[in-house]
Amino acid sequence: MKSQFVIAALLFASASVFAGDAARQAAAEVTPLKDGGALYLFKDGKMAKEDRFGRAEYLRAGATLLTASDKQVPVTSNEVARLSYLLSKGHSNH
Repeated sequence: MKSQFVIAALLFASASVFAGDAARQAAAEVTPLKDGGALYLFKDGKMAKEDRFGRAEYLRAGATLLTASDKQVPVTSNEVARLSYLLSKGHSNH
């Protein structure tokens, strides 16, 4: 019984490691944010934000985000649908 629990925990941990893999590959740059999230800058210059729980978060153009290194980044676009799709890519419930 204990070994089944260990195997299940390892499978869950390995699946979560690849959770945002498609999003990270599609992004030109991923910047960690002060609030625990991440800012994705895509190759076409558009951006999206992932919250600290791994979900795409709405951005308001004109707002300013604070990076983990205390740099301020102005928000120029909101690719929430694009990031949401990329974060869920490769994951299914069946």
